[in-house]
Parts: sequence; C-alpha cells; structure tokens
Amino acid sequence: MANYKIAVLGDKDSVLGFKALGLSVFPAENVEEARRTLHELAKENYAVIYLTEQYAAGMGPEIARYKDELTPAIILIPGKDGSLGIGMANVKRAVERAVGADIL
Repeated sequence: MANYKIAVLGDKDSVLGFKALGLSVFPAENVEEARRTLHELAKENYAVIYLTEQYAAGMGPEIARYKDELTPAIILIPGKDGSLGIGMANVKRAVERAVGADIL
C-alpha cells in the first residue's frame, strides 16, 4: 500500500505556516513555477495538494487536468491576501454535481 503525502503549494508567505503542521511545503515565486511544481507533486504520491487561489487563478488547464483523477485532490485555499472566492465556487459546483441542486 502506498504512503500518500499532503503538499501545500503557493507563495512563500502563504504556505510556510503549514510546515508547523507537518505538511510538505512548496513555496513558488510565480505561477509558472507553481505549474511545474504541481506536475512534479502529482507524480510523487501526493494525494492532496493545497494550492493558493492566487496561483490557481492562472492555472485553470492544469487544475482541470487532475479534476477527474483519483489523486491528487487539488484543494484551493486563500492566500495571504485573502480569498478570491474560487475555492468556494469549486465546492459549490461539486455539491451541485453530486446532489443535483445548489444547497449552499
């Protein structure tokens, strides 16, 4: 059985605090670096990747690529500048798809 890991990917100020929780932290300088890191993490047994919304906003095709895969699950989190609402919109769409109605 594989040992799955959890990663946090985003700008340095947003992700470093997660290191204290024992998560693997991957600070990226820009969206392009985050894009490359995401693909590397997907190959390396990371079951869950927390990604800041600020970087996710520029990574639509990359996130869509993994949407229907079992792993990694890409979970959007607010960055240091606060939420852009992208993560909640994704949760809302997933709930609508699963339940057939907007219950949020």
